[in-house]
Amino acid sequence: MSERVFISPSKYVQGKNVIEKIGSYLRGIGTQTVVIADETVWNIAGHKVVSELKQANFSAKEIVFNGEASKEEIKRITQAAKNEHATIVIGVGGGKTLDTAKAVSDELDAYTVIIPTAASADAPTSALSVVYSDDGIFENYRFYNHNPNLILVDTKIIAEAPPRLLASGIADALATWVEARAVIAYGGKTMAGGITTIAAEAIAEKCEQTLFQYGHLAYESAKAKVVTPALEAIVEANTLLSGLGFESGGLAAAHAIHNGFTALEGEIHHLTHGEKVAFGTLVQLVLEKHSLAEIERYIQFYISLDLPVTLEDIKLKDATKEDILKVAKAATVEGETIHNAFNVTADEVADAIIAADQYATAYKKSYRL
Repeated sequence: MSERVFISPSKYVQGKNVIEKIGSYLRGIGTQTVVIADETVWNIAGHKVVSELKQANFSAKEIVFNGEASKEEIKRITQAAKNEHATIVIGVGGGKTLDTAKAVSDELDAYTVIIPTAASADAPTSALSVVYSDDGIFENYRFYNHNPNLILVDTKIIAEAPPRLLASGIADALATWVEARAVIAYGGKTMAGGITTIAAEAIAEKCEQTLFQYGHLAYESAKAKVVTPALEAIVEANTLLSGLGFESGGLAAAHAIHNGFTALEGEIHHLTHGEKVAFGTLVQLVLEKHSLAEIERYIQFYISLDLPVTLEDIKLKDATKEDILKVAKAATVEGETIHNAFNVTADEVADAIIAADQYATAYKKSYRL
């Protein structure tokens, strides 16, 4: 019998203005910190984090992230952090910044602090990074011996982020149960290295329930830039529930399709991670032979959150069958997550991509959307 494995961050803290308490959460851990953020995020939250650290008598070196979670960027920032003798690495911002911070911390064997500025993906809690080339092409997953030590999610900052990012996070999180249940049914391995625990299964399922229950309310709250109970629920679902659910529950076709899209050039690269995962989730539902009613349940929910559901929506209106096959081949390479739950060929995946587009296009036409 395979081992059941469940992993998680040491501490997760979520609430309004929690970054003001960062000093108290790091007391006794060390005093030499580096704070990594991109140019935009420095004005949103980076400088605030540094200010709070200095008030609490921490040394805080500011390092500007250049935008791509690549091997070269990780190497550059690691050297800068070494020069500061940092024992605490703090990542502030979006997924690629946070993935880079985790990699740098791993190189230094440092204490890892993750501060997301949007609830746009489930990467913050995980013990892995997605590594891309300098041109933004997916290369590989990088796995770590432990999850981040501290996750600080300030919902005041999250509420002020563009609503599109919250919707993107909902799309990413909505893949959690869809993928986990497929991995469980297939008996596949999870990102944690074993089979799914009862705890992970329950978390992944609760994630989806929360999304359908509070997603619309949270999206409207984000438009108004206010923190509400619904927003708090969705931020937790997008970040903690989805993070634990995908890592210890398992990834499958939805994220493999997302990775496959990096094989193409063009405007699709301007879409968020979650927006591409949304379409990938529809493709997985097609592969699983769900009923039209079940697939349309997801299509309707995505559309209500202004998320893409067709190839045209993801900037692939003019994609050829050869382009789609290229995506499918990239999604089915050895080691891709689709193999955790499916025994399919690239041709079968390409057909599912085309079918998902057709179903969603027909749905939009029938409702004149």
